[in-house]
Order: sequence, then C-alpha cells, then structure tokens
Amino acid sequence: MELRHLRYFVAVAETKSLTLAAKEKLHTSQPSLSRQIRDLEEEVGAQLMTRTARGVELTPSGRTFLEHARTVLSQVGAAAEAARRVAHPAKPCFTMGFLTGHELTWMPEALRILRDELPNIDVMISSQSSPLLADGISKGKIDAAFLRREKGVPGLAFRLLVKEPLMVILPSDHHLATLKTISARDLVGETFVAVSKTAPVLRKIIDNYLKRSGVNITPAHEADHVTMGMSLIVSARGVGLLPAYAQNFLFSSVTSRPLKGVAPTVDLVLGYRKSNQSPILKLFLSRLDALVTRVSKKAQ
Repeated sequence: MELRHLRYFVAVAETKSLTLAAKEKLHTSQPSLSRQIRDLEEEVGAQLMTRTARGVELTPSGRTFLEHARTVLSQVGAAAEAARRVAHPAKPCFTMGFLTGHELTWMPEALRILRDELPNIDVMISSQSSPLLADGISKGKIDAAFLRREKGVPGLAFRLLVKEPLMVILPSDHHLATLKTISARDLVGETFVAVSKTAPVLRKIIDNYLKRSGVNITPAHEADHVTMGMSLIVSARGVGLLPAYAQNFLFSSVTSRPLKGVAPTVDLVLGYRKSNQSPILKLFLSRLDALVTRVSKKAQ
C-alpha cells in the first residue's frame, strides 16, 4: 500500500465519482484510477466502495477506512511541513514605521544597524501619518516607529530622537524670501497653508506658537503631508510652517527661512509598545544613541 492509493481513495470518496476524481482532482485516466482502487481493496482485504446509478458509495468498511486514510495523509503532511521548517526556518520579522517624509533621513541608518547585527531577519517598512503609526504599535502590527509623541494611546513608550525647529516654507520669489528671518507677524495677510488634523501634535504646536505671538491667521489651505504642503505653497503662492526636515523636499521654486527669535520645536521620537518583548526591539533600543549620532553627523 502506498500513499497514492490513500490519496486516490479519499478523492473518490469525496467526489463520489471515479470520473470526477480522475479528471478534476487527480488528473489521471478513469481506467487507471479504477485499477488503483482495486489494488487497494485487495491489499486491505475488503470491498471499500460500490458503484451505483448515482456514482460511487462507500461500504461500511470504506467509511471506516476513510477516517484512517485522512488521518494518515494529515500526519504525513504535518511531518513534511515540520521537516521543511527545520531545513528552512522562517526568518524573524521586525516591522518599522516611519512618519511620512522621515524615511530619507532615518531609514538608511536604522536598516544598517539591524542588518549589520542581525543579517538573518526580515525588516518590513510602513510609512504613514503619526496617529496611524501609534495605532499600529498599540495593536502589535508595528514593532517600532519614528513618529510624534502621540497622546491618548495607552501602553506606548517614547524615546526622544531630535527636536525639530519649525521653519517658514515659501516660494523662492516671494517678497518675504528677501528676509533673513521671518516673524509670526510677517505671516499676517499672507496665504497661509496649515497642517491638517492628520498631524495633531504638529498642528497644536503651530497653533500655540501663533497664539503666543499674538497673531490671528485663518488658513487658506490644509496639507496632510509634506509634499502636499509644498504643492499648495507653490500653486497658491502661500507660506507655511513645517519642521526642518521638510527642507529635504524643497522644490526648485520653494525655499525656507528660519523664524525670528527662538523657534518652536516638535519632537521626533521612537515609539514602541512597553509590553513588546522582541529581542530585535531590545537590540535596536540599545543602539538608539548610536543611530542618532550617525544621522546627526550626516546632516552636518
């Protein structure tokens, strides 16, 4: 008795037809399948199925044999899968998230650290808004992410990476571009491109800065991300306040100017779930200071 005899028998029992089993499941000829079933019955020493006008029906012996045949095939399949796992063990996976626009700065060095020390892992990348990254961490879909210090998400821990000062982004030929520094009052009366609620932490910092400066500005447009903000600034000939990293994405027709005085800053942090026991995360956190140093040197 061979495994193919069991597979053939189970296929016929499930389809209740020699013709269907041969054609659709086993891709063999019906005469050949009939011979295999007869050989099996001779080996077992009992009739396992009978032909009827409606197809094939199992005998009481056949029904008993079917249960055992399915068990044997299932055990063989499990044994083969176990052997494959030993021969080709699955690589551990680590999912990293990046606040859209920060991949250019932080991803190369982060991947270098992981791949230098843990070459046999798979690293998955997710680029999203900060609130979505925080939600992904809390749900265990993301191991660690470069994001803002989001509130209202329990169970998260944050490590400060850098404080990013806000800059004024504006068209290169804008009349304010002639100034070396720009104050909040200089923005009054201009077409202002604000940050949308998809970035609540950054929006609050900008709103508080304008309020402390004693100016009241009604945004003409709202941008969900950096490149959208750049496009709106160009097309509407407007001005906007964005973190310094936005300078990496300046169009040829767009420039930046520092704010006059002490500019407000927004934290970029590494967020992760406190309960995450991943050894990969533990190693990455231990190399975080080195990561910040590497990125700072490249920015100089």
